[in-house]
Amino acid sequence: MNPALKVIGIDPGLADTGFGVVQGSGSQVGDYAFGTIRTSKAEILPKRLHHIFSELCSILNSEKPDLMVIEDIFSLKQYPKSGITLGKVCGVVLLACFQCGVTTIEVPVREVKRILTGNGNATKNQMERAVRHLLKRDTPITPSHASDAIALALVGLFRHL
Repeated sequence: MNPALKVIGIDPGLADTGFGVVQGSGSQVGDYAFGTIRTSKAEILPKRLHHIFSELCSILNSEKPDLMVIEDIFSLKQYPKSGITLGKVCGVVLLACFQCGVTTIEVPVREVKRILTGNGNATKNQMERAVRHLLKRDTPITPSHASDAIALALVGLFRHL
């Protein structure tokens, strides 16, 4: 049997950055945890980015994951500024991982959806149910950023069978 691997998934966002940690071996998931790093719209952008960075560094130093999987940046044509802001958030996430010595991979959201549900266009609700099924959990995982982050972590775990 392969040794246990600990993977953290990150669903980046300026207001809410979801994180999910899974530990397991092969396709067997043991422990898991999840949460959200929240920032206030009342704060200036640099302070919000610093908060995400410092909270994530704290989580990485505490959890000591073997791998981090982050959702690859995407931008909707009708909201180009959102894509730029998301890029800034991803930058501080990548910097935190580098500083903490955690190997990082980026995975497109459609690929995560396809791997976990068989459908690259799955809804957030379908994804959350798939994640819950894989974790053998009865109660919903909320907020959706945390569920999406666990999905990313699961993909990282399954890719390293």
